[in-house]
Amino acid sequence: MTDVPAGRTARIDILHVGSVEPGVTSTCTLVRDAGRVIVFDPGMVERQADLLEPLAAHGLDPSRVTDVVLSHHHPDHCLNAGLFPDAQVHDHWAIYRGAEWDSVDAEGRELTASVRLIRVPGHTAEDIALLAGTPQGVVALTHLWWTAQGPADDPYAPDREQLRRSRERVLVIADRVVPGHGPAFAPNDSTPR
Repeated sequence: MTDVPAGRTARIDILHVGSVEPGVTSTCTLVRDAGRVIVFDPGMVERQADLLEPLAAHGLDPSRVTDVVLSHHHPDHCLNAGLFPDAQVHDHWAIYRGAEWDSVDAEGRELTASVRLIRVPGHTAEDIALLAGTPQGVVALTHLWWTAQGPADDPYAPDREQLRRSRERVLVIADRVVPGHGPAFAPNDSTPR
């Protein structure tokens, strides 16, 4: 199985660009494809409106979100998952909906032909990335980078060699990266490996 999504029809919009200073907020991304409305990493923000107002600007209310994907379980990336009451929630080892828990590994999980999940241990041992095939190329939503500048060695990474392997896996296919705490960037030779 290849990591590259087969389709190229997904649409990506950043709902909130994260930061690490002066406060910690996560980058939260909206992905739409084939009737699915996906929110990636609805974590810490100053106000919940910082997620809900941009969602409304795209003509959506929280009940229209079909899926929430959590890159990992740190509160700054998952704190606001409950804002989307009708969504199924995806993490590294399961899909949750209401009181249902379906144990299914994230590796290779296809949400649509253009959207898939892969395991990318690095920032944590359980990290996953969302890969979206768009008309402009493949976009990777991941916490393997906090921002375009790195950090080169994630201070929280339990295994820095695994972090580097996961980064290389993503860089082979990603035309753009949406990092955990900053704006999207096009990877280049200076992107931390």
